[in-house]
Amino acid sequence: MMVIPWLLLLEMGLYASSFVCGIVTASSLTIVQGSFGGLCMLYGTVNHNSSSGSILVQTSSSPSLCYFVSAISVCVAVFCFSISLYWIYTCCLDGGVNRERLWLNVTLVVCGVFLFFLLVTGCVLKVGRDSLCDSVLHAVPNVTRCEQAQSRTWISPYTGTQFYTGLYNAGVSINRPFYTGLYRSGVSINRQFYTGLYRSGVSINRQFYTGLYGSGVSINRQFYTGLYGSGVSINRQFYTGLYGSGVSINRPFYTGLYRSGVSINRPFYTGLYRSGVSINRQL
Repeated sequence: MMVIPWLLLLEMGLYASSFVCGIVTASSLTIVQGSFGGLCMLYGTVNHNSSSGSILVQTSSSPSLCYFVSAISVCVAVFCFSISLYWIYTCCLDGGVNRERLWLNVTLVVCGVFLFFLLVTGCVLKVGRDSLCDSVLHAVPNVTRCEQAQSRTWISPYTGTQFYTGLYNAGVSINRPFYTGLYRSGVSINRQFYTGLYRSGVSINRQFYTGLYGSGVSINRQFYTGLYGSGVSINRQFYTGLYGSGVSINRPFYTGLYRSGVSINRPFYTGLYRSGVSINRQL
């Protein structure tokens, strides 16, 4: 059974949480927009009806602003869900985790694009909610916190019982995918950085050891060549000296033997010759 790296498990967990947060952001903003009859209350203003003690909506933003925030949240949720399914399929069916350089670059670009839009939508939610709360605190008497206006009566057809909770949850939920994207981009950049360092180190070490090997081979070749040349010179002189000594010793030895044999054989054959001549003469 293949062991899944803990970094991949952490990454898949962050993708899953980003998917949930994206859905929460889109649903919370849609619920708030629906409670106000389709009006987008980001950057909106309210007024207080003193006769009835109710809160009425004075101005609101364009509905496309809330649609934009919801669309970005849904896109991030779909992207994170697709990535999570891909890694689950890769780990369970393919039996291996292979990260190609092209895949890392594409993921980095997509994360960068989503980070930009998440930053924009996060600022829109934060500033738009604060603008609405400032209007509530100034217009509605006896309200010191924005969430207290949820318990007040709103003029029909508007229902503001959960407007602050919905906008707050949407703002908090959209920040989590933003930090997840930052982490994912950082992981991709670091992976490419360390991969580049590793390849550079391998290239440098290969050249270094190749240089050392070449230098060692050259030194050893010269060393053994010198030893061989010295040995040949010494042996040549040694055997030449032995040969010369043997020749000089053997020449007097054989010369002496030859001369001794000649001096011995000459009187012997001379005596025999003379004896034969004397015998023949008497006969």
